[in-house]
Amino acid sequence: MNGTDAVRAFIGCFTSDGGRGIVQAAVDPRTGALTAAGTVETVPDPSYLAVGHREKGPVLYCVSETAQGAVAGFDVSGPVPRPLGEPVPTGAADPTHLTVCQDHLVTADYGSGSVTVLPLAADGTPLAPSSVLRHEGSGPNPDRQSAPHAHQVVQDPSGGWVLSVDLGTDSVRVCSLDPGTGQLALHSVMALPPGTGPRHLVFHPRGDHAYVLGELRPTVTVCRWDPAAGVLRPLGECPLFPDGAGVPVQPSAPVVSRDGRHLWAAVRGTDTIAVLSLEETGQAARLLTSVPCGGRWPRDLVLHPAGAHLYAVNERSGEVTWFDIDATGVPRRAGSLAVPAASSVVFV
Repeated sequence: MNGTDAVRAFIGCFTSDGGRGIVQAAVDPRTGALTAAGTVETVPDPSYLAVGHREKGPVLYCVSETAQGAVAGFDVSGPVPRPLGEPVPTGAADPTHLTVCQDHLVTADYGSGSVTVLPLAADGTPLAPSSVLRHEGSGPNPDRQSAPHAHQVVQDPSGGWVLSVDLGTDSVRVCSLDPGTGQLALHSVMALPPGTGPRHLVFHPRGDHAYVLGELRPTVTVCRWDPAAGVLRPLGECPLFPDGAGVPVQPSAPVVSRDGRHLWAAVRGTDTIAVLSLEETGQAARLLTSVPCGGRWPRDLVLHPAGAHLYAVNERSGEVTWFDIDATGVPRRAGSLAVPAASSVVFV
């Protein structure tokens, strides 16, 4: 997908907090502005979304972040999303993130500390799980790290590995996925300093470095990624505040610019977007500044595919705020769309 193809946005919301499920929005190709264009209210708490592509067009996927745990798919090749069957149970609790990998849907199950793999039918319909890989371990924070809590799953740029970020065990796990059987196997583990509570990671556009955002310790860990060996190695850390935040914070989502020069991180608590400069090699980061996120409790941060607009999904104030991005890397607020209990956004 290139920037000119992104004509719609889909926004996941917490229905348990007053959200209306999945909100569809038109995207202005020049300004990046969002205009609401309908809702899909068939899935409870569709907190995170992902997009896959089949022969007949794009497919939208969502988790149902509930104690029972489920995923759902929608054909979005037409103007109105069409459900692809009923939601499919994941066999794990509180799936909070998902990604499409090798004709499979993979979820991070926060509540049960596991990763679930579900095969996809030819039309993109999710099928019953083929495997559930459970994490093991804990961390020093008794309130948040008494057990594993898988928070994100992402396919690496080479397409050969699935990485899962576990907040509860201060680790990132690298797994192989057998496309024939749908079985996930642990390959390597990168440990982070105790109490980091990693939430999400993002790759450099070149694919040779990754940046892990700590939720419990507000830092970005710069890592070298070796796709041939399937190994992630930490190189150093960059704090998100020069002398501490001054208030309790929970960083949530990192984004790297298309040219690899900047990294942005959403920070809940201060309700800001931290702006970091990346070295040309990608192996070091430096904090430049922070700007207001345009609301309260930014749960997600997403770059428009064309790279000129950044979107902060502000859960507690109930809106998606967009920013213009230029060569300086400092976001400039351009507008917002009211979306109660918003939690994530994707473009199609």
